[in-house]
Amino acid sequence: MIKNSSVFEKDPIPKAVAKLALPTVLSMIVAVLYNMVDTFFVGQIGDENQVAAVSVATPVFLFFMAIGNIFFFFFFFFLSRALGEKQVDKVKHISSFCFYGGIVAGTLGGILMLAFMKPILESVGTSENTFGFAREYLTVIAYGGPLIVISCAFSNLLRGEGSAKSAMFGMMSGTIANIILDPVFILPSFLGMGVAGAAIATLIGNLVSIIIYVIHSVSKDSVLSLHIKNFRVSEGILFGVLTIGLPASITNILMSLSNIIMNTKLVTYGDIPVAGMGIAMKANMLVVFVQMGIAMGVQPLIGYNYGAKNFSRMKSAMKFALLLNIIAGLVLFAVYFLFTTPIVSIFMKDNPQVIEASAMILRALMIASPVLGVLFVFNFTFQAMGKAIPSLTLAISRQGFIFMPMVFILNSLFGLQGLIYAQPIADYVSVTMAVIMFLVINRKLKSI
Repeated sequence: MIKNSSVFEKDPIPKAVAKLALPTVLSMIVAVLYNMVDTFFVGQIGDENQVAAVSVATPVFLFFMAIGNIFFFFFFFFLSRALGEKQVDKVKHISSFCFYGGIVAGTLGGILMLAFMKPILESVGTSENTFGFAREYLTVIAYGGPLIVISCAFSNLLRGEGSAKSAMFGMMSGTIANIILDPVFILPSFLGMGVAGAAIATLIGNLVSIIIYVIHSVSKDSVLSLHIKNFRVSEGILFGVLTIGLPASITNILMSLSNIIMNTKLVTYGDIPVAGMGIAMKANMLVVFVQMGIAMGVQPLIGYNYGAKNFSRMKSAMKFALLLNIIAGLVLFAVYFLFTTPIVSIFMKDNPQVIEASAMILRALMIASPVLGVLFVFNFTFQAMGKAIPSLTLAISRQGFIFMPMVFILNSLFGLQGLIYAQPIADYVSVTMAVIMFLVINRKLKSI
């Protein structure tokens, strides 16, 4: 029997979305805190070079999260549709594969990072002032690669089986641990390890989350399995990871690459714009992750009802998620524009130049916030429906085929100002593409 079937089949749409999306949104807010606390406490040191180092190192850190999402997207694609079709036989095999495969992938990623540390740092936009700090941060992260991959993958696996509250609790526990440990490891008044301390606190936080996820996964409330006896690479599992998980996670990979390209361009204008962009992007994560959380939260409901061929309920869930995201985008847009300087000042109070740069960049990034959630709802809908090409097209557009050319073109035409506005322009183009794609797919659904 499927434990969470009522939320997928019977609950009113607002109630079902609240059950699934609210814990996911809270989890995403916690994820924002996870990303913010390192920059916040490093910023308290008052050294813009260390803040810039964390900024240029973050895209490399995101590669480990992208690896985790490769396993998640494959599992989620199978799980939400399989639950709708009442087929859960492979769930334990797949979850076991994701667990042990994540350990192997994280270990290999860490080894490669350590082996090619210098060329990696030279390619991501480090300067003479930030190279050493970035190396300290990423060396620690490399040793903890498996922790990052497993934590990222399993927080999403729990959400995919409908256990959003457990996923939220695990992520919150890890974040609280990270927040408590950051000042201890980073600040001079305690251990004074600076950026290396930030990385250590992050890994310990991930370990705490993993412990919570494992406890849930071995409980009677979960359909997941971590037992080695359930590990399989046959039954299309390995092939599915490569053909479904890898393309679906391309957005995370491109996010890393686009940040790297942006930093390499920004560093030509000095370390202050790099630090400013890092702070602005951290602050803007709340806007992005809240809207992404709503879309991710409703994705199991969409996938389940698509698998059950209940297209009316599926579209109702989509419409409600779109409305929520537009409202959230407008509210956050207003708040951020009214309190831009106080928001960025949280991260670094004693450097007026960095604060000014951060505020200018944050206002530019916020231009797309009222409509950005539309993109996320359609993109996660395409994933839940198994529409790989539309989903992949959107993923490689916002952070890839649209954004990256914008960076080069606008930088050559308008310099630093052009770089700052590359992302919001790419966002609006991507939203337009998403709407057009859904209109085409919706016509096909009507004919079924």
